[in-house]
Order: sequence, then C-alpha cells, then structure tokens
Amino acid sequence: MRGRRAREIEAEAQRHLQPTGFLTLGWFRVEAGQSALMIGNVGSSLWSAFEASSQFADGQADPLDRWTREVLDALGATLDCAVRYPFGSPLYPFQRYAAEAAQMRPSPLGLYIHPKHGLWVGLRGALVFDETLTLPTPEILPHPCESCADKPCLSACPVSAFSGDGFEVSACRSHISNDVGAECFNHGCLARRACPVGADKAYGDAQQRFHMEAFR
Repeated sequence: MRGRRAREIEAEAQRHLQPTGFLTLGWFRVEAGQSALMIGNVGSSLWSAFEASSQFADGQADPLDRWTREVLDALGATLDCAVRYPFGSPLYPFQRYAAEAAQMRPSPLGLYIHPKHGLWVGLRGALVFDETLTLPTPEILPHPCESCADKPCLSACPVSAFSGDGFEVSACRSHISNDVGAECFNHGCLARRACPVGADKAYGDAQQRFHMEAFR
C-alpha cells in the first residue's frame, strides 16, 4: 500500500497524542532525505488537557508553548525523531510547512486558513524523520476564500484593523485593552469569528480569552 509506513507512523503518533488533544495534520517534505508530520489542534481539541497541565496556572511565561514542548519532546523520543516548533529559536518556515502539510493558505485577515476547519487550526510542532518516506496523497481541496464573495471577515472588526492588505496591530491591541473591546476580548476576534468556514470549530470563551490576553 502506497504510504503504508507513513500511515503507520501517523497512527502511532495519534495514539500517543490522543489524551492531549493534539492532532496529526498531514505530511510534508523538509530537507532532502527528511519527511515531517505536522502536529496541531483543531478548535478546542487540546484545551481541556492543557487546562489540566501543570503549566497552565503556574504563573510562568508561555504556558502553552512550554506544555507543547513537554508533550512533543516526549513523543519525539518515543518515535526517534526530531521536533521543530513554530515558536522559539531557531525560526522555521511553518507557513510553508502548513501549506504543504494541510493545504492551508493566507486568508484576507493574514491568518492561514484550513480548507475545512477555517481559522481554527493551530500549528504546534512538526515531527521530523531522517528518511524519505512515501507520503500519502491527500485530497486536493479548494482555497475557501477564493469563492467567498462577501468576505465578512473584513467588515466585522469594530476598529477596522483588517484591510485585506495588512493588520493594524496597535488599533486591535488598544481596542481589546479597554472596556469597549470586551466582546472581542471575552469571546474572540469578531473578524475571525465572522468567517463561515469551520465555524463549528471556533474556540470556547476560555480559550479565546487566553489567546487574547497573550496578544494584548
């Protein structure tokens, strides 16, 4: 069967990840002789496990990144592979990885959008194997923004932080740092929530506040 070893590795990875809510998001090539498996979350899949982790409420910086490293470093040791992260140093081209692994492309908001799960896919790391695996052939899916005529994401922001050409970071941060921005802060970015793709995967309020607090 084409891609059998890759499928077996992915199934083993997913078995180990199941208690954490992390998910495998697809394969891609790295350097010559290397194959990699993207790991992330879809919607709130990881939230309950993260809330129960020691890092969540320890008062230290970057709790989600630190918990991610704990989980994926252990998995890397189990599967005898390296792990790359979209945070910290060195910096890796995770946007390119996301395009190759999960067909994610830029949205008008600048965020990368998944063809099925919309703006609610988080990239947490990549397992890198020093072998040229035969990779499964994915179903090619269309970029959802290309057929979206109304683009409600661009008109939903109360401070017009998104123009389609860029993101006014200061306008957004100022808005969510005041009472007038409570809706965005407590329930998540209105522009992001306006996208109809994968709307059922939107983060819950606690997860939305966690990310907004980290952003502001």
